[in-house]
Amino acid sequence: MTTTAASLTTTTPNGPFTVIHDDGIVLASGWTDDPAYLKALIHPSLRPVDELVSDPGSRSGKAILEAVAAYYDGEPGAVEAIAVEQSGGPFIEQAWKVLRTVSAGETRTYTAFAEMAGNAQAVRAAARSCATNAAALFVPCHRILRSDGTLGGFRYGLDIKRWLLDHEAGRNAD
Repeated sequence: MTTTAASLTTTTPNGPFTVIHDDGIVLASGWTDDPAYLKALIHPSLRPVDELVSDPGSRSGKAILEAVAAYYDGEPGAVEAIAVEQSGGPFIEQAWKVLRTVSAGETRTYTAFAEMAGNAQAVRAAARSCATNAAALFVPCHRILRSDGTLGGFRYGLDIKRWLLDHEAGRNAD
């Protein structure tokens, strides 16, 4: 269990984006200005027990903010260099690792994603890994679509999911 962690918030075209990190390792992130909301998404074994500190100025905080800014400036791969730690069952943790291998500009169906994660029959578990992903953007669950190519769900709304996919495909006017 992490005793302390830091939060930082930046402005994006999709609204405020907040990250909770432990010395540069992302524990949770998403399009909200409410760190308490994100803290609740962190697995209990990793959830900080102390009050979150605001941290826009540390070296690790700056690296995270720079990666998010670079993502929005047209370098979507910039967030891939940021470490992430999440905890779940073996398949879920494998699925989160696999999500990080789906490159910007690419999408996969839940079925293909389950196969990539090592169990073609585990489509619902693959979908659950997306639904329980606390580290949005850094673990790009937005790149997973329904088998018919429609967006499916996204914790931060389908408008943001569509925007992210369009941005990564170079379809957003900047």
